[in-house]
Amino acid sequence: MSKVYETVIGLEVHVELATKTKIFCGCSTAFGGAPNTHTCPVCTGMPGSLPVLNKEVVNKAIAVGLATNCTITRNCKFDRKNYFYPDNPQNYQISQLYYPICRDGKVEIEVEGKKKYIGIHEIHMEEDAGKLIHDAYTDSSLVDFNRSGVPLIEIVSEPDMRSADEVIAYLDKLRTTIQYLGASDCKLNEGSMRADVNLSIREVGAEEYGTRTEMKNLNSFKAIARAIENERERQIDLLEAGKEVVQETRRWDDTKEYSYAMRSKEDAQDYRYFPDPDLVPIVISDEWLEEIRGKQPEFREEKKARYQEEYGLPEYDADILTGTKKLADIFEETIALNANPKKVSNWLMVETMRLLKEKEMEPEDITFSAANLAKLIQLTDDQAINSTVAKEVFEKIFAEDIDPAQYVEEKGLKTVNDEGALRATIEQVIADNPQSVADYRNGKEKAIGFLVGQTMKAMKGKANPGMVNQILKELL
Repeated sequence: MSKVYETVIGLEVHVELATKTKIFCGCSTAFGGAPNTHTCPVCTGMPGSLPVLNKEVVNKAIAVGLATNCTITRNCKFDRKNYFYPDNPQNYQISQLYYPICRDGKVEIEVEGKKKYIGIHEIHMEEDAGKLIHDAYTDSSLVDFNRSGVPLIEIVSEPDMRSADEVIAYLDKLRTTIQYLGASDCKLNEGSMRADVNLSIREVGAEEYGTRTEMKNLNSFKAIARAIENERERQIDLLEAGKEVVQETRRWDDTKEYSYAMRSKEDAQDYRYFPDPDLVPIVISDEWLEEIRGKQPEFREEKKARYQEEYGLPEYDADILTGTKKLADIFEETIALNANPKKVSNWLMVETMRLLKEKEMEPEDITFSAANLAKLIQLTDDQAINSTVAKEVFEKIFAEDIDPAQYVEEKGLKTVNDEGALRATIEQVIADNPQSVADYRNGKEKAIGFLVGQTMKAMKGKANPGMVNQILKELL
């Protein structure tokens, strides 16, 4: 009888915090920039330079801790993690080992209608390292210290996840929570959210954990799901063949859908941690904690319930609209301009989502303003343009955030409500299509659709469809 295995997964999630400057110096944290331009003596590890803690990093770390039900460590400090790597300018990383800022949290996830809690062991603050760029042409590596000193929090989960679906649900929950807080944009493709997957397998019912591997280089939810399935199968195959799983760090290659060993973790590295002598301990007072607690926003679950109750939206709509902070913000800003909530929801759910998918964009990449969406909805409400023209205008708004009223005026797209002009066009269409006229008179209701289409074509799509239908029926 074949054995049944259970997958045990824990995650280490690194999140770059959205502060304007780095954690221990005044250099910019902006993504991009020419190599080594966002640097100074502190973040390049020059001798004699001293770190000064950015208070906003602590504020954001506490906010994430509160939102994930953690206990906040009221007296915490920084430690030095000593290791040599070319992109690590000081030969140590300032992190938190002994007293991390947040501990013992949990978040609720839902997979296939079942809810469960995923434990958070700790959240600690640390600085990011630089970035090595490997140049295949010269067979050399170049280092860019722009990212060195960018503030990070590392969220370490308990090994509570049992499938790729649970992992994605947990990451999605973390991402939306952190985005709603404004603590990070959590863009996996830009590296502002990175997940390392620790995975082992064991027979169902076993008490002991199996030997785990750590998977790196995962920069999308799809890559994470594929890597988990692949690693699960690889470990099962090893055990079934009577071999042992080796504790190691593996690198995932998403194009080849294959992982390979990077380094063994059998010998635990001694990082020689010790308290950082240049940084004072952080004491978090009651007032400080309450101030951050008072600024916590309305999170996704509360928003979702309110959208259904206050605006009468279906659960499905509310779920999509609150899925990212950007969509929720546009929805609320447009409603604030007196637009009908259901109509705003429809434009975001249908046309916006279609264009995002077509252009392979994320909701965070949306550039159009709520003001122009509200104006477009007003134009359709006033029957100044019909639905076909509205979709065409929205594509321009989506791409260039144009003023719809101005665009409609300039391009002559206003709906023709002139009954005389419409009647003349429809009479011509009837005269040109005797067969469709005969079909309609012989009881084929659908034939009128063709005649409406021909009229709209003749009017270059600018006719009022309601009037066209009315006049056609009258004349027929």
